[in-house]
Amino acid sequence: MLLCLSPAWLTKVPAPGQPGEAALLVSKAVSFHPGGLTFLDDFVPPRRATYFLAGLGLGSCWGREAAELARDLTCPTGASAELARLLEDRLLTRRLLAQQGGVVVPATLAFTYKPPVLLRGGDASQGLRLVELSGKEGQETLVKEEVGAFLLSEALGDALQVAVKLSGWRWRGRQALRLYPRTELGTVVDTVLALLEKLEEEESVLVEAVCPPARLPFPGSPPPGPELAVRICAVVCRTQGDRPLLSKVVCGVGRGDRPLRHQSSLPLTLEVALAQCGLGEAAQVAVVRRRVKAAAEAALAAVLALETGLSAEQRGGRRARTDFLGVDFALTVAGGALTPVALELNGCLCLEACGALEGLWAAPRRGPAAEAAAAAPLVETMLRRSARCLMEGRQLLLIGAGGVSKKFVWEAARDYGLKLHLVESDPNHFASQLVQTFIHFDVTEHRRDEENARLLAELVRARGLQLDGCFSYWDDCLVLTALLCQELGLPCNPPAAMRLAKQKSRTQLHLLRRHGPPWPAPSLHAVPCCPLESEADVERAVRQVPLPGVMKLEFGAGAVGVRLVEDAPQCHEHFSRIARDLQGEADHPGIGLGWGNAMLLMEFVEGTEHDVDLVLFGGRLLAAFVSDNGPTRLPGFTETAACMPTGLAPEQEAQLVQAAFRCCLGCGLLDGVFNVELKLTRAGPRLIEINPRMGGFYLRDWILELYGVDLFLAAAMVACGLRPALPTHPRARGHLVGVMCLVSQHLQALSSTASRETLQGLHDRGLLRFNQLEEALVPGEYEEPYCSVACAGPSPAEARLRLLGLCQGLGIDGPQYPVAHFLSHFK
Repeated sequence: MLLCLSPAWLTKVPAPGQPGEAALLVSKAVSFHPGGLTFLDDFVPPRRATYFLAGLGLGSCWGREAAELARDLTCPTGASAELARLLEDRLLTRRLLAQQGGVVVPATLAFTYKPPVLLRGGDASQGLRLVELSGKEGQETLVKEEVGAFLLSEALGDALQVAVKLSGWRWRGRQALRLYPRTELGTVVDTVLALLEKLEEEESVLVEAVCPPARLPFPGSPPPGPELAVRICAVVCRTQGDRPLLSKVVCGVGRGDRPLRHQSSLPLTLEVALAQCGLGEAAQVAVVRRRVKAAAEAALAAVLALETGLSAEQRGGRRARTDFLGVDFALTVAGGALTPVALELNGCLCLEACGALEGLWAAPRRGPAAEAAAAAPLVETMLRRSARCLMEGRQLLLIGAGGVSKKFVWEAARDYGLKLHLVESDPNHFASQLVQTFIHFDVTEHRRDEENARLLAELVRARGLQLDGCFSYWDDCLVLTALLCQELGLPCNPPAAMRLAKQKSRTQLHLLRRHGPPWPAPSLHAVPCCPLESEADVERAVRQVPLPGVMKLEFGAGAVGVRLVEDAPQCHEHFSRIARDLQGEADHPGIGLGWGNAMLLMEFVEGTEHDVDLVLFGGRLLAAFVSDNGPTRLPGFTETAACMPTGLAPEQEAQLVQAAFRCCLGCGLLDGVFNVELKLTRAGPRLIEINPRMGGFYLRDWILELYGVDLFLAAAMVACGLRPALPTHPRARGHLVGVMCLVSQHLQALSSTASRETLQGLHDRGLLRFNQLEEALVPGEYEEPYCSVACAGPSPAEARLRLLGLCQGLGIDGPQYPVAHFLSHFK
């Protein structure tokens, strides 16, 4: 991230193949480093910007130059002069907010001269009267009638004063505020007529109600002095999926008989500001905060909806968007309730006020005060858009398409502008029509992976593919992918590391020998086990591994064939059953039988089960996401329920993250997105297994929804040798609790009350999250979950209650599948 203090440090150059657009190059900038270090750097050659945010607000001495630099860039921009002008038109934004719903605006009478296209026509808005003038002169009678009716209207409520002002980008910050008693009709009319003479096309004169300050009940006797008013500034940012998110609220307190402006009052938190005015009860303050949040986020939603209908020229460029917004509120009483009334929108003033509040702390603080940096969601959006810019047009080879659970890949690739080339065994796979190049190649015989990697490398070269990276999210193809990357000279983990992580017994036995340094060593998390290839191995294993134990396929996936065994006869019986039923890929495709059906016996460890999804680059941990799993239906281990974010204490969560990280490093996994399954025992985390690829089932979807981080994009970036810029300690924006549906338990419901069409319809209405994992409703002894159904909520308890109610109504809950029991672990 670079700060440019002069437009001379930046240069626009025409972008090849993109007529009318330009790339932005940086030749000099201030750079920022850990520990508070800053440097003034010269870049030779100049660096190409992948995101640009220009200072276009009031007081910017380089406003015109910055506006020109921001126009029609090939990189994303978080503001433009064209969008700023729309925000500075108070009449346009007031009408926009009045029509949005969920936002209260002051009653307003507007006289407009040749209004802009965006103000013509449309539905009338409550409390907003728009009068179009044919000329600026000879309007005395019309103005007097309209102003007289407005001053007597019920829309003004308890307002005793009105403000008269000019509206239009030319007048922002360049006029004195004129306040008049509501009873002085003649004075208000004269002021309006005088201002009409100054109007140019697309400008307006506004007469608006001045919201009376809320009279808050002061405990005891009210303090002496004038009545106080509160002005609230809210910063709201555009996040993943164009969803608004309130990032911070800052307030100013001043005399109620004078207008409160930015930079004319000290910045205060909402709690302190309301307490100074007499409202100190926490529950009431929380109500005000919720109302401010809802109104501020609705305001940005209205602006984003407006922008989607604008042309690239109207926005100031194809990639120009409003990434953050300041919303100014007055706090008043409407309908007997404390109500924030939106006065205006701005680009930078509210963010500056939040920065001033954060700057009041003399030293860094722990806890909530340190967590809520106003710019944090904005920075995440900058980095997300920058990553998209970096990845657009990248050529990636994907090994293995996967099934219906990976349909999101093709939509995401199109959204990010990735050019995918696919290697897949199924010549009729639906994804063959969704990629740049389709290479039909049998990748199921893994004993020939090294030979297949050489053959595939020759095919890639013969087709002239210029690849930026190669990766896979499909278990069966991970070792082949590493070997192919090695052949093509592309970034990847060593094939030996992928082999080690892919074979479950080798993973555990290897880590058991890793005693450090560094400490704590991976051996602390590994679990004793024994590989099984014959009945003789089973006999030896039951003497070496304490029982009860867990038997599973060495190269398995989806918990297929995993079983709790209590004694030696059960071990022999289960080994024989798997040897008979699951001999090769045709018996159960996609669970690793192309590697053979060898098994292992490992010690059964008591504790709660958790998934840790990691992003690593160069051996460094960039991000980690922890989820909790519900109890399995023993003796099987098919997943039943899950919750994210984790409900563990921070120290326990940190233990899981560090255990997962150390186990990956211990196996030589340094770069990529990995899913690590662990149990948290009374003695600390114990490793179940490492999946050296992106987490399956619902995990990518949930992490994207809660944290705004796309593991698919992160995996693609790492495959291209690019370090994803991710929040180190991401904050979840809610809670998700879900259950798995199994054909063996839910066939009747999935064929009727909880059909795919019904679940998809509920998903589209935002009532639940539906992730389909299998294509067909086919029961079988060795089954994987058919789908995941989840509910969101502001707390785990609320999400859990919503999900339980839905499961009961849909027929998913029942005596043989007690959802309440599966969810009880998340209390």
